[in-house]
Amino acid sequence: MRRKLTAGNWKMNGNRGLMAELGTLSGSQSADAPEIVICPPHPLLTRAIDATSGSPIEIGGQDCHAATKGAYTGDVAASMIAETGATFVIVGHSERRDGHSESDETVRSKAEAAWAAGLTAIICIGESDAERAGNDTLQIIAEQLQASLPDGATAENTVVAYEPIWAIGTGKVPTLAQIIETHDMLRGELLTRLGDASTGIRLLYGGSVKPTNAAEIFQAENVDGALVGGASLKAADFQPIIDALAAS
Repeated sequence: MRRKLTAGNWKMNGNRGLMAELGTLSGSQSADAPEIVICPPHPLLTRAIDATSGSPIEIGGQDCHAATKGAYTGDVAASMIAETGATFVIVGHSERRDGHSESDETVRSKAEAAWAAGLTAIICIGESDAERAGNDTLQIIAEQLQASLPDGATAENTVVAYEPIWAIGTGKVPTLAQIIETHDMLRGELLTRLGDASTGIRLLYGGSVKPTNAAEIFQAENVDGALVGGASLKAADFQPIIDALAAS
């Protein structure tokens, strides 16, 4: 059975004052809580690790470069993230794909770099509003998965997050039937591609996940957790999502 996972992506938000929220969140977790990962901006990684010391909460980066080092001003290598004590890194988030023109091939290379550094890669895929309207979602998502996921993916080194671009930060959420359809397809694609090695790979849903809709989303059999944006910034908002996942 796959262990449930909820990941919080702080995006370009937060400061050292927000570490108190992490401390509150850390102290609220029971022994049977799902796996929890918080991904703050890179300058806050070490502070976040200190704030969650002794708790079950893990820390991850929001992106990494595919190279191990070099003349890449402003970029961060996966090994640098791992050196802070972080254990996860998000790659291929739609805001990187769109705002930084990252291709599936770029995302694949970043995932490989994450693995080489000993990190678990959270590989994001998702369709635009126009692609959803054109009934191309399943084809687009399957193609992104195929091209973004490196060979050798396992439950230990990979998490896949489906995040419909049109639902991120908009308050719009696919219907439960649409989420089920997409996640069931992804599970089938993973099984075809990787065989038995795929059965433990967790599939997260991301896109306007809130305390008010989390329980319904987690009803889907192949939704193993969530990639949460704004609602992960405050313990009072994130904890109900964690609780809903634990109860699912």
